[in-house]
This record gives sequence, C-alpha cells and structure tokens, in this order.
Amino acid sequence: MVTIILHGCNGKMGQIITDICREDEEVRIVAGIDTADLGNMPCPVYTDITQCGADADVLIDFSTAKAVDSVVDYCVAKRLALVLCTTGLSEEQEQKTKEASRTIPVLKSANMSLGINTLFDLLQKAAKVLAPAGFDVEIVERHHNQKIDAPSGTALALADAVNDALEQAYEYRFDRSTERKKRDPKEIGISAVRGGTIVGEHEVIFAGRDEVIEIRHTSYSRAVFGKGAVEAAKFLAGKEAGYYDMRKVVAGAE
Repeated sequence: MVTIILHGCNGKMGQIITDICREDEEVRIVAGIDTADLGNMPCPVYTDITQCGADADVLIDFSTAKAVDSVVDYCVAKRLALVLCTTGLSEEQEQKTKEASRTIPVLKSANMSLGINTLFDLLQKAAKVLAPAGFDVEIVERHHNQKIDAPSGTALALADAVNDALEQAYEYRFDRSTERKKRDPKEIGISAVRGGTIVGEHEVIFAGRDEVIEIRHTSYSRAVFGKGAVEAAKFLAGKEAGYYDMRKVVAGAE
C-alpha cells in the first residue's frame, strides 16, 4: 500500500485524484493540504503544510507555482518523495527542484498522461526513419480558451523527443507570418490553437513526398492526468533520490 499526501486536494485535479484513489486498493490518501478544509476529504486536511505530520510515502502536488517552494522545502525536510504536477515554474523553482532531487526522489513531467509519455518513444522511432528520408515535421496542439501559455509544454516536449532522435537538431518555428520564404527542411513547425473547452490535443505530422503520417493524442478529460499522477506515486515510492519523469514510469510498466 502506497500512502499519499495530496497537496491541492480541493482543486479539480485534487478531487479527481481522490476519486481515483478511492477505487485503487494499492494506494491511500492519508492527508490533504489546501487553503481550506471543505470537509469533503476522507482524511485530515491541513491549511498549513508545515503543520502536516502525517506519515506517507509520497506527496502529490497539483496546486499553483507560488506554493511550490514550500512544497519542496517540506518534502526535503521530511525526506518525502515528490510527484510534482504543477506547471509554470520559474527558472529558480526548476533549479530548486533539481537540487532537491539530490536528497529525495522527485518526479516531474510536462504532461502526466501515460498515453503522451508512451507517444514520446513512438515519435523517436518514427523520426529516426522518416526525418532522414526528407519528411517534414509539424506539431499542432489544441487546448481550451483559458490556457495561458502557447505553445504548450507538452508540444515542446514532443518536439524535443523528435530532436533527441536526430543527429542534427532541428530549429523550432512558432510563427511563419513574419517571414515570407520557403519552409526550412531542418525545422519543426509548432502551432497552437485555443478554443472552447478542449482538454488537450496534440498531433505530430510527418509529411513526405506523396504520403503523410499523423500521430495524435487526445485527452477527453483531466482524469488522464490524475491517473498518471497516481501511477507515478506508485512508481516513486521507495525509490532512491534522483530526478525522474513519466517516461520512466511508462518504461517500468513494460
């Protein structure tokens, strides 16, 4: 049984993770942390992370960037494994997280979906064959109209996965409207669409002469991210200090 402290338990993702854990006999949430106790958790809820004295294997954080510093400090002090799902961290916070991984196991990924992280390996295999054969690479990502960043961190991670498979790195092209010229064959075009309530769609296009291969991942609800976070907690429990990502979780399931 993997025991979990859930930071950000009252948020949408916190409630999704709570529901997933209720149905999973391998995990149990022993404490929640949020700005208020709404009385809807099956465990004690603390409004001050420093007051949480629960014994646990892993802390899952789905909160806000401004709370991450205190989360990292808490986990280091308690020697507690950390699954960090919060995005939009500053460079200083990214560095702090990596420094913490020298003391505790930390898992952080641009996208917690098991499907997306399986897609990374598929893309690398495709890129090794198709890019040298002259196929152009384009990425199109679609998200809801409330998403602030563009392109998404996942789109950039997909582009990185393609580049990692190539002998010569391609440049990323985010906007072609500023230059009127032919497409550079050594670039990856990344386009962002924002509209409605789209949870998340990522499409990687390999366009060659007279043939096109499209690899697409669609998230129909935020539950895919919650499921990934829970699987990450199972993976991270008992691990040695280090910096992990969801690709290691996927590899461990193979």
